[in-house]
Amino acid sequence: MKNELSNDVYRGFTQAQIDALYNNQAACENIGTIFADMQAQSKNVYTLFNVQRDIKYGQTQRTTFDFFDSGVESAPTFLFLHGGYWTHCNKEDFAFIAEGILKSGINVILAEYDRAPNVTMTQIVQEVNELLNHLNDNQASYHIIQGKFVLAGHSAGGHLTAMFREHPLVSHAMPLSPLVDLYPISLSYLNKQLKLTDEEIKEFSPIHHIKPSIPTSIHNGSQELMELIRHSLDYAEALYAAQNNVVYQQVDGCDHFTELYQFNYPDGMLLKSLQHLLTL
Repeated sequence: MKNELSNDVYRGFTQAQIDALYNNQAACENIGTIFADMQAQSKNVYTLFNVQRDIKYGQTQRTTFDFFDSGVESAPTFLFLHGGYWTHCNKEDFAFIAEGILKSGINVILAEYDRAPNVTMTQIVQEVNELLNHLNDNQASYHIIQGKFVLAGHSAGGHLTAMFREHPLVSHAMPLSPLVDLYPISLSYLNKQLKLTDEEIKEFSPIHHIKPSIPTSIHNGSQELMELIRHSLDYAEALYAAQNNVVYQQVDGCDHFTELYQFNYPDGMLLKSLQHLLTL
C-alpha cells in the first residue's frame, strides 16, 4: 500500500514533512511543563475523590481501569481512553480530566491498555473490546446506567473511541483529536513501533467504516498540527454524510494537549459539550 516515491510520500508531503506533521510533542511548546502539570493535577485527583484503582478486565498487567464514583444516584458514566500514539502514556497521567466531570455528577472510568511495540494494533483493539464487554457484563458493579454511557478518548484513544461507537454498551461517543486513518500514520516515523499491517490499516481505520450510529461530539484544538485537524474534520464530515447526529467544534487557543484542560473549567468547552452530548 505504501507509495515508493522518495519525494512524495503522501498528499504531496515528503517523508520529513509527514514525520513532522504527526510529531505532536515537537510541535507543542513547553511540552515538559504541560505534562508535569497534568501529572501533578492527576496525582491530586486520586486523593480527592472516591476511586477504585487498577481493576482487572484482562489477563495482562496493563489491562486495568480506575473507577471514580461521583456519588450521584443514576449518574451517567464517562469512560476515557488516553492517547500517546498507542506507544506511551498511562491512564494515571490523565486523571486530571476527571475533576470537573465528577463535580458535574458523572462517574469516570480511566482505562489502560497494552502498548506497541510490545503488542500489535490488533491486540490493542481486542483489549478495548474486552474492556467494554467486561463493563457491559458488570454494569451494576460500576453503577452503569444503560443509555447513559459515554465512550471518549484523546488522540490514539480517540481512534479507539471511533472504533467502538457501535458497541452495545456505548450510547454516546466523544472522540477528541481522533486519528481515524491509519494509512498516513503507517507512512510516518510512528510505524517503526506500530508495525501496522495492510490488513490492520484497512480494518482499523474508522474513516472507512462509517455507519449511522450514536450521537457523537468531535473536538480538536485550533492550534493543532494540520494533519490532526484534518482527521477530525474528515471524520465529522463522514459521520454527517451518513446521517449521524454529530457535533464538531475546535477548542480555540488550545493545542493537542491543552484542549484537555477544558474538562475542568465550569464553562470549559469540553465539559459543556459532554453535558450537552448526554441530552441527545
